[in-house]
Amino acid sequence: MGLSRKLAQYITNVTYESLPDEVVAFTKLCILDYFGSAIAGVDKPPIQKIDQMVKELGGKEQATLMTGGKSSVVHAALVNGASSHMVELDDIHKSSIIHAATVVIPAALAVTEWKELTGKDLITSIVVGYEVCYRIGEAVSPSHYYYWHNTATCGTFGAAVAASKLLKLSEEQIIYALGSAGTQAAGLWEFIEDGAMSKQLHPGKAAMNGIFSALLSKKNFTGAEQILEGRRGFFQAMSDEYDENKITFQLGETFKIMENSFKIHASCRHTHHVMDILVLLLKEESLQSADIKKVTVKTYQVAIDITDNPDPSSIYAAKFSIQFCTALALLTGNGNLENFNEETLWDKDIRALMRRIYVHKDEAIHATYPEKWGAAVEIMLQNGETITRETDYPKGDPENPVTEQELVNKFIHLTSALSNAQQQQIIEGIKQLETLSSVTHLMEYRTTT
Repeated sequence: MGLSRKLAQYITNVTYESLPDEVVAFTKLCILDYFGSAIAGVDKPPIQKIDQMVKELGGKEQATLMTGGKSSVVHAALVNGASSHMVELDDIHKSSIIHAATVVIPAALAVTEWKELTGKDLITSIVVGYEVCYRIGEAVSPSHYYYWHNTATCGTFGAAVAASKLLKLSEEQIIYALGSAGTQAAGLWEFIEDGAMSKQLHPGKAAMNGIFSALLSKKNFTGAEQILEGRRGFFQAMSDEYDENKITFQLGETFKIMENSFKIHASCRHTHHVMDILVLLLKEESLQSADIKKVTVKTYQVAIDITDNPDPSSIYAAKFSIQFCTALALLTGNGNLENFNEETLWDKDIRALMRRIYVHKDEAIHATYPEKWGAAVEIMLQNGETITRETDYPKGDPENPVTEQELVNKFIHLTSALSNAQQQQIIEGIKQLETLSSVTHLMEYRTTT
């Protein structure tokens, strides 16, 4: 039996009633976290440009745009997916290296609203969407990740699965949807070289293409039946090493969404391990730039590949500079969204310290990636003293979790432009999501005063 058929059987068999209470509760936290990032991104230039394009194209008013107004279901997924990836605070899964919320949730929300489905339907579709994209990401990582942005490529499958579940596709139709999703899966890391806006396009387009795939399949538009393992399929084309057993291992027995991690720093996740170390260190030690002779950061190779940038020239690039993020955390004690600004970008003390930061691959740490996203830091002081710290798990990982209240606080912080009433409408709506007969009220928070 092909992998797509095995996945399709799993997808059709999952019901809301089969979800454990802890999975439902955790999924609602993922949704709340998504809303915070999506709302925080709406006024940023890349999202405004996508919003303008969507409104120029027009479309039936099927689903709500986070930017305001309504458009077609695919346009809503595009805008809302892009927006949630803007401020670098969306969730992440270690083993698959995927930000699932930014792809799966906007697709699921758009279809749920359009088809007037229930909160239970939404929760179930998100659980299966996360499950499938995480498994595909695990199967092709880490080699896939060098050229391909997993959130965009593997995420397309997750969006297609969520939409397929909501559209009540048959087993055969889900196979077709997976085939159409796989042939549209794209997203190259080259954008990082010049900070291009493609990074926001990736999840938006993945969410859009996922819905597109499911809608075509609803009309029995066929797709490759072995899109994953076929000789010219996803695995062969887009990974140097892959393990197809990860697609089906314990499928239906565990819930991958429970492995999800949440971000607390507004930068690339590959910088969070060192930032966590230094934020905690500053609570114990009082350090100034002049006190520090040298900082050595040891980590895994992928973190270096993505974030080794000793001279970022934009706020966006700074979020992907382990040297900047290290200096920022060491001198300010946090990595909040507002801490990434023009003032800190060109701060003379931060810049001076960056020149004394050295980043190296550590073989022992590298060997445990991607199960662990670890780092070790050695700070040599001018007085000859050396401070060393290390971590295996950034804050927000299941092994180093955030609390529900911390996620609520994060949401409130990210949505400070909203009124308290608007914030509470979203928080309470998500808390009671399984009781809602419609998600329309949840998406109409902008009309609340």
